[in-house]
Amino acid sequence: MDVLTQNFSLYGKGFLGTVELTVYASLLALALGILMAAFRVAPVASLRAFGTAWVTVLRNTPLTLLFFAVMLGLPRFGLVLPFTVFAVIALGCYTSAFICEAVRAGINTVPVGQGEAARSLGMTFDQTLSAVVLPQAFRSVIPPIGSTLIALAKNSAIAGSFSVTELLGTYKPLNERGYSIIWSFVWIAAGYLIITLAISAIFSLLERHWGVQR
Repeated sequence: MDVLTQNFSLYGKGFLGTVELTVYASLLALALGILMAAFRVAPVASLRAFGTAWVTVLRNTPLTLLFFAVMLGLPRFGLVLPFTVFAVIALGCYTSAFICEAVRAGINTVPVGQGEAARSLGMTFDQTLSAVVLPQAFRSVIPPIGSTLIALAKNSAIAGSFSVTELLGTYKPLNERGYSIIWSFVWIAAGYLIITLAISAIFSLLERHWGVQR
């Protein structure tokens, strides 16, 4: 217990850093994931190809390698940003591929007749997708999206290796101060548990109100 009480500010800073990464990367992942899902079901072949390439590349690229590509590659093109922003970009883009597939699977559960009826009323593809298809698809994709964002929260630990303040990185200064590495990791694990349980509770609430009753 001394490890936590004597280093509460250090743990708190790391915990808030992980929460910040998780929140911002989740928002980016949701925005890109929904956009790519729309691309993948679009009537325009070039958009479908772009969406497919996005998902294929990111799903099959190790996250650590993607971090290296973002952290070291973007500055070579003149894009110099804080490491935290680079971490959000890497986490958000990586997770968006999985969000995209979850949303696309939800879109496929919507009966084809719904889209045909919307088009017969003169609605465009954008209107059909946003007003008819996605609201219905949302109900069935709440659980998989929740699981994906929980994985994102745990994946944020990689950012600590790239000079980003987050929870796992607190073990380094604690180790230098001579604290037990076991108890250091116990409290780090407790912090991640709090975050993942909070995400799980939020999505359980969403599923209770809007999810498909089984």
